Amino acid sequence: MRTLDVLLISLNRMLRGWCVYFRPGVSSTAFQYLSSYTWGQVIRWLRRKHRRITWKELRRRFCGGGWWQASEDRELFNPAKVRTTRYRYRGAVIPTPWPVTG
Repeated sequence: MRTLDVLLISLNRMLRGWCVYFRPGVSSTAFQYLSSYTWGQVIRWLRRKHRRITWKELRRRFCGGGWWQASEDRELFNPAKVRTTRYRYRGAVIPTPWPVTG
């Protein structure tokens, strides 16, 4: 049976890699959606694993008293806090198809 620690390790690796790959685009909305979706899936997993536990006890044991899932050693990576960069490599040197009149 998986523990929360093992689940967070594998999820954090995937989420960080995905965010690093898509960071140079306009993806902050997608990161916010990914954050809420991942939070919901982990909460659903915890609720299935501990069927008789109340919400208050679940938050106390697996969220550190708050709402974000965390174990003793690590917490779930939050993609919504990743800052996006737009046109990191080309910047202001993006060619324009229209002639410049001067």
